Amino acid sequence: MSVAASLKTHLPLMRRYARALTGSQERGDSYVRAVLEALLADSGALPQDMDIRVALYRMLSAIWSSASAEDSETGSTHDWETVAERRLSSLPPAARQAFVLTSVEGFDAAEVAQILDTDEAHVRTLLDSAARDIAAQVSTKVLIIEDEPMIALELEQIVQGLGHEVTSIARTHSEAMAAYAQKRPGLVLADIQLADGTSGIDAVNEMLDQVVSAPPIVFITAFPERLLTGERPEPTFLVTKPFQPDMVKGIISQSLFFEGSPEAVA
Repeated sequence: MSVAASLKTHLPLMRRYARALTGSQERGDSYVRAVLEALLADSGALPQDMDIRVALYRMLSAIWSSASAEDSETGSTHDWETVAERRLSSLPPAARQAFVLTSVEGFDAAEVAQILDTDEAHVRTLLDSAARDIAAQVSTKVLIIEDEPMIALELEQIVQGLGHEVTSIARTHSEAMAAYAQKRPGLVLADIQLADGTSGIDAVNEMLDQVVSAPPIVFITAFPERLLTGERPEPTFLVTKPFQPDMVKGIISQSLFFEGSPEAVA
């Protein structure tokens, strides 16, 4: 596959990775653009003896690592980005990258070692460190908006396994709004297509309009390309169907890590 074809395939997921590192769509996309500019300037910049997806993430990770210190010092006018910057500063950059690469992007330890230019033993040490730091910061009430019973049950088990409490499972727009009003969850997992034919996106937008300090939202969809277009504001946290439990765990931790503690949400 050519570099151009590979970029078309991997670009949406690279943007997701960069967004997870920074907590910002705008700043995440700026790092992806830097990768594209580097490839335009030097078409041979990608290692030829490496899987092309691994090579692309290696370039992106190197660019972020070299700029992350400066990036974290840049003040944001958005409260949630300020929270993300503060929390990121408490987690070493390499540990942050290792956690996102495995839990969200689905790379194994050997691939992460290539991306971060280290060995597998060090990757496992980074993952242990990141897991401890993140677990210490997240515990909250969760609303699940999902119309497929088996998927809803699986999500409930995943959420409870992380130490969170599932307050409600909603199948329709009206159920979601009622549950949100009654429970005021600290996290929302939202499917896009609901049982009554309405959109989970519409329900979430109504929720966000009701409060000043909104909880983090994780969208669930079989068609991520419909949301990750770069043409309008997009969800920072996204689970693709069919999903792996470890990916869901990673994105839930990511969302709570960025958006603030349950106390801050309340």
